[in-house]
Amino acid sequence: MKNFEVLDTKINYYNEGNEDYISLTDMLKSKDGEFFISDWLRNRNTIEFLGKWEELHNPNFNYGEFAIIKSQAGLNSYKISVKEWSNKTNAIGIVAKTGRYGGTYAHKDIAFEFGMWISPKFKIYLIKEFERLKQEELGWNAKRDLAKINYKIHTDAIKNNLIPEELTNQQINLVYDIWSYALFFCHIV
Repeated sequence: MKNFEVLDTKINYYNEGNEDYISLTDMLKSKDGEFFISDWLRNRNTIEFLGKWEELHNPNFNYGEFAIIKSQAGLNSYKISVKEWSNKTNAIGIVAKTGRYGGTYAHKDIAFEFGMWISPKFKIYLIKEFERLKQEELGWNAKRDLAKINYKIHTDAIKNNLIPEELTNQQINLVYDIWSYALFFCHIV
């Protein structure tokens, strides 16, 4: 579980496959007043957005149940929880988790939409901070990958050009160590 901060609110997120899921429960802490995620889910526009998102990303989405939910959305008497939404429609974009990092998490696309319900200002800062965080992660991963590639190039060059074939394994390891130190010191200077 990782986290970032938006307008003095700490927000957890996790990565599943190549997709990021952001805590709506944490985001809700920045909204003034007593609100619940189920209040957001009762909005017809929210249900239509979730339905369209699932249509694009979820081949197992239950359109029959979605049609029933959509017909009731927006009515004063209508109420649905995240677990009901997920169970009835086989939704994958919004998830209720239990345990230490429990709460409601949503795919970043949905979380950004939820951010608008909190406030336009919150949504803008949420997107900007999350983009910054992902760029930072991307930069770190790129540097790590580059270091791995450089290491492979160096070791292959030592093996192919500097180690005579008649050396023992112990002598070969010593040559690697000497050249590794030499390369290390060349990078420092």
